[in-house]
Amino acid sequence: MNILVIEDEKKIALALKKGLESERYGVEIALTGEEGFFRLCSRAFDLIILDLMLPGRDGTEILRTLRKTDARTPVLILTAKDALEDKILGLDLGADDYLVKPFAFPELTARIRALLRRGRGDERTKLGLADLEMDLLKRTVLRAKQAIPLTPKEFELLEYLMLNQGHVVTRDMLARDVWKETVRATPLDNVIDVHVGRLRKKVDEPFSPRLLHTIRGVGFILTEKVS
Repeated sequence: MNILVIEDEKKIALALKKGLESERYGVEIALTGEEGFFRLCSRAFDLIILDLMLPGRDGTEILRTLRKTDARTPVLILTAKDALEDKILGLDLGADDYLVKPFAFPELTARIRALLRRGRGDERTKLGLADLEMDLLKRTVLRAKQAIPLTPKEFELLEYLMLNQGHVVTRDMLARDVWKETVRATPLDNVIDVHVGRLRKKVDEPFSPRLLHTIRGVGFILTEKVS
């Protein structure tokens, strides 16, 4: 998977390149809008990370021009602008998602995985890790071939963790993507922790190895091994 990062802050661009390459993505960076537009015209990418505030040709102009000829390539906007109207403008111009700076790298990679699945038309209906199996159509969960009854919210939570298995997900990510709380007026940390605790009792405690782990001060990860 090849990603183009169009970001004028060199330190951020290089950090993104290093981090995404460690996740085994191919990454090219462009430090100006003109350079980014040239690269877009020169080859195809699987995903574009686009800063809105660029010298010369700005991100909105690049996005507007891109969508005239390419309606499919996922575009993730990075912006220091957190005003609602700026987010709406980006989405109206054809962006698929956005992140406001500063952002957590695990959140960025989770958004990328979701956009790439969507871009591939990924319609997987079954997910698995070790002896844990999940059927998204039948809405069933098995561990060691034993049926695990889950509430609707527990099922959504497990699905999200399974889709991001091997990667840390934060409470903010769960609040936004599972609980659909885009503005956290009231912290959901306790609610999330309770649901994670209940899910762990159902899918982990009677079995081995443990799959659902808490990363203190960061979030949670679904994996067979924790480094």
